Amino acid sequence: MNLLEILQEKKKQILSTWIDRTLDSHISSGFFKKSRDQFANPIGANIRDGLTKIFDLLVSKAAIEEFTAPMDQVIRIRAIQDFLPSQAVAPFLELKWVIRQALTDDKKLDLEKLNLADLEYEIDKVALAAFDMYTRCREQLYQVRIKELKSGSHILTDSTCPSKMVRQDIETLSKIH
Repeated sequence: MNLLEILQEKKKQILSTWIDRTLDSHISSGFFKKSRDQFANPIGANIRDGLTKIFDLLVSKAAIEEFTAPMDQVIRIRAIQDFLPSQAVAPFLELKWVIRQALTDDKKLDLEKLNLADLEYEIDKVALAAFDMYTRCREQLYQVRIKELKSGSHILTDSTCPSKMVRQDIETLSKIH
């Protein structure tokens, strides 16, 4: 059996570990891991779907251009949240570790005979493309933020609720008197 056939055979185990580790990096990881409803949990659903498609593309030796859509599903979420660039792309690089763990668990396999270097090279290319995508997404966010500041719409989106402000004013006045 060649490496790609083995990966297909161990797909469920690899994806389960990879998705869990990726969702663990999010603040509300418990919810993202439990709820599988795409409407109640769009973040978890998009990450599951995106990582599954990326794995399938890797195993089918797809061109790097084909990774754009599923990578976007994962990276846009991570770009909006407060992940450092290294944290945002870490799940793509972590796939190498997850695959090695799955293969090491099978005592019948000789890792030396399997050519993991080619697969790991492809994973590195995906991670670098994800990093490029992350920086583009962050740039878009900053451009939107600058546009909000210039237009004055940040007052609507960043300010406190008017009723809360009135309540605070009343509380302040009552403390004074």
